Amino acid sequence: MNTLRNSVQLVGHLGKDPEVTDLDKGKKLARVSMAVNEFYTSAKGEKTSNTQWVNLIAWDKKAEYLSNHLVKGNEVMVQGKLSSRSYEDKTGQTKYVTEIVVNEVYKINRPKED
Repeated sequence: MNTLRNSVQLVGHLGKDPEVTDLDKGKKLARVSMAVNEFYTSAKGEKTSNTQWVNLIAWDKKAEYLSNHLVKGNEVMVQGKLSSRSYEDKTGQTKYVTEIVVNEVYKINRPKED
């Protein structure tokens, strides 16, 4: 049951190309946004969609995979955990960020519809 604590699985499309930063001691960090769409029928019977944007971060080998194999628009499935942090911006305001730290990522190749 402990493996279910702080576990997230999502399927969506990358909103931009992954951005990789080389850090000290050879570490790599990749950042990318992902759009997750939810489709439903409203109370009026109208088909509706809702898009949630989430930020993904990946370290080292996962960061390399993101940068070498994925681009904006790719459909992916990610598994990871939620991570929250805060920082002070240039004006002294405290900003809060929630991201998904990627443990696994899979590119989804769907056949094109005619």
